[in-house]
Amino acid sequence: MEPLASRLRPDRLETYVGQAHLVGAGKPLRVAIESKHLFSFILWGPPGVGKTTLARIYAGAVGAAFYELSAVSAGKSDIRDIVERDSGDVPKILFLDEIHRFNKAQQDFLLPFVETGRLSLIGATTENPSFEVIPALLSRARVFTLESLSADDLRTIVDRAAAHLDQALDPAARDRLIAIAGGDARSALALLESTVRLYGEVSVASLEQAAQSKHIRYDKNGEEHYNTVSAFIKSMRAGDADAAVYYLARMVDAGEDPLFIARRMVIFASEDVGLAQPTALVVANAVFRACETIGYPECGISLAHGAVYLAGCRKDRRAYDALRAAEADVRAHGNLPIPLSLRNAPTALMKELGYGKGYEKYPTGSLLPESLSTKRYVRDIPPEGNGV
Repeated sequence: MEPLASRLRPDRLETYVGQAHLVGAGKPLRVAIESKHLFSFILWGPPGVGKTTLARIYAGAVGAAFYELSAVSAGKSDIRDIVERDSGDVPKILFLDEIHRFNKAQQDFLLPFVETGRLSLIGATTENPSFEVIPALLSRARVFTLESLSADDLRTIVDRAAAHLDQALDPAARDRLIAIAGGDARSALALLESTVRLYGEVSVASLEQAAQSKHIRYDKNGEEHYNTVSAFIKSMRAGDADAAVYYLARMVDAGEDPLFIARRMVIFASEDVGLAQPTALVVANAVFRACETIGYPECGISLAHGAVYLAGCRKDRRAYDALRAAEADVRAHGNLPIPLSLRNAPTALMKELGYGKGYEKYPTGSLLPESLSTKRYVRDIPPEGNGV
């Protein structure tokens, strides 16, 4: 049977739900649809927010022949076949789902057809086009960003689907379905349909049973991966232990490699906590070791221990900043002569040349190369190297 999401797919803007910033009155895609303006564009957004539906509505409105391919399975021959088809005077639109899956050579092959107007391209992607689409193709297509559907958007879609299935949804069940879907209409409709088929009715309990295999959206090689770990690090940096544990839980729930998380914590201990609390590096390394020896699920507790501890630490980036400033001088000035007093003098000739001459075990002046002798990379080192 055709999936519920496909059966209920809108075919005009009047029944399309969400993305008001693109299809609301006076917004760019609505204007393009109403004026039948033909151009290439890329729809970038998370799964289940209406990218394919919007592409189909647009193609129907402008009167184009609509061809749909998935970059997962399509190749150059599929594109060539579409280009060579006779469509008379009707323009052709190629909808390429998951365009980020096309490699550079495949995108290069597509480029001249878009450039000459033989095809108008609508790409759909969950990944940032800036990283996944070649610049030449990107420059010929406008990028529209779609957002996760709001709870109100999903409520409209779910109520419409429940009526189609002749199901009554109580508010608690509907709210739970919306929460599980996480802004993804396709996920909401699939879960609703699955629950009805398995249990014959929709309740919080039946939804929970049907959703046991749900998996939070988290592409380990994609943008959501980097967004989540970025939020995790920034939460610890801000001292927000609650947020740090929440973003940690998202990564753990999605099956992120615990050693990846622990490595980020070791880096954070040196980069952000630094001299303010040197024991942070000890704790972070202990967490890393625990993840190595224990693994999931128990090492999640160690990760939480470390995240809460690091979030609560005072922060001091002086060591990190000092290293970066010194690196900048190394790149700018190259290998400046090391002062003679600091040079190793293993031979008599070297001693005659002054290597090691004047060396003091505990000197008071600068030991930097002469041209950098006034430089200060590390500011105000506290007594015993700790405290701020």
